[in-house]
Amino acid sequence: MTPPTSFDPGRDLPAPDQAYQQLLAQCRDWLAQRAGQAVHVTGVWAGGVWLAARLHADLGLAGEPGCISSTLHRDDFAQRGLSASTDATRLPFEVDGAHILLVDDVLQTGRTVRAVMNELHDFGRPASIALAVLLDRSNGRELPIAATCAGQRLAVPTDCRLSLEPLGERRAAPQDYRWELVRSA
Repeated sequence: MTPPTSFDPGRDLPAPDQAYQQLLAQCRDWLAQRAGQAVHVTGVWAGGVWLAARLHADLGLAGEPGCISSTLHRDDFAQRGLSASTDATRLPFEVDGAHILLVDDVLQTGRTVRAVMNELHDFGRPASIALAVLLDRSNGRELPIAATCAGQRLAVPTDCRLSLEPLGERRAAPQDYRWELVRSA
């Protein structure tokens, strides 16, 4: 595991396509350790869905990637409310006994990952769950959640929220996105 690098707000964040190449290499290594076993890629709604589809294709996996929502298991309904978006969970594979690679764009507090793991267990008992993220915000974690594979690990100021935003209509590749850093008021 590469140690986190310090984040300087005056310096540009790593290009999403560069972070993706690092993530892809780590996911290939993870997948090689599970040769011959049932492995399924599942994207966390919404930021991880396009990333999961891209990884699934680049890793040459059969079938379709899944999509999983955190909506029903969130612990912050009072702040966020119930989502009205089309973020229904869709898992086109058997969860019991499978190795699941959960994919998201940014790992921040760990609360979304906790919620999607609860949702995943509503569908069965996987053999294992690993987490792959484009960017691991290595500080600000509120739960003991860690990424198995990360394109980049950065210490981002705790008063900031980091997200990956589309540049236009096309949303299939890392170069179609840019990082957005928002400071809390």
